[in-house]
Amino acid sequence: MEPTKIIDVTPENVQEETFFCIKDIKKPGFQSKRKWFEKQYKLGLRMKILKDNTDKMIGFIEYIPVSNAWRPVLGHDFMFIHCMYVYPNKNKNKGYGSLLIKEVENEAKKKKMVGICAMASKGAWISDKRIFENNGFIQVDQRGRFELMTKKWEPKAKDPKLIDWTANQKKYNGWQLVYADQCPWHEKSVFALLNTALDYGIDLKVNKLRSASEAKQAPSGYGVFSLLHDGELIEDHYLSATRFRNILKKELLQES
Repeated sequence: MEPTKIIDVTPENVQEETFFCIKDIKKPGFQSKRKWFEKQYKLGLRMKILKDNTDKMIGFIEYIPVSNAWRPVLGHDFMFIHCMYVYPNKNKNKGYGSLLIKEVENEAKKKKMVGICAMASKGAWISDKRIFENNGFIQVDQRGRFELMTKKWEPKAKDPKLIDWTANQKKYNGWQLVYADQCPWHEKSVFALLNTALDYGIDLKVNKLRSASEAKQAPSGYGVFSLLHDGELIEDHYLSATRFRNILKKELLQES
């Protein structure tokens, strides 16, 4: 593994360091994420960016105490990993992901927590469980395509568990979009989907999640992005206008 350094992103340096997944501070998504980040930072949210010896960003990890996690998960005294990413592909399989996970583990131990946990999936916008298995995690729960991975150093500690998000889907009538600023790309998607809905004469209602407790009761496993139609979950992650247009064509065809 080549020489690296880890930067702690804070409210004081975020404009300079940016967020790994969005670097242009002039983008609306960056500012939405920054405001969200600064508020959640007070509740224990942390982000670390991994850089190489040329100061180029090659990865990041975002984590928070599980009680304040913006995912449908319940637990106590665990640190929860929201997001982790290493990019580009040439930097993968070099141990960088494990290095970032170790940073979270060390911090959780310093805070006298009992373990760390994360949601995994083979689907989009979330890490595959293999990276966690390689770092001593075991699967303790699963719903749909999402697996809850946990590593604990207090054997008697109660494992965290996933909330049944399907129970919250039926209350969303018509076309509904539920999202949060936890991901800086969501704002772009919301505008794109609203404009597409207008093109098709669809009344798309947008619901913004304002707290971790609301996100825990979101109608999808990913939690911070859900597209629903008449109580049915259509997508659980970021959507482009093209993808939404194809969904609408299919749905309208079935209704005709």
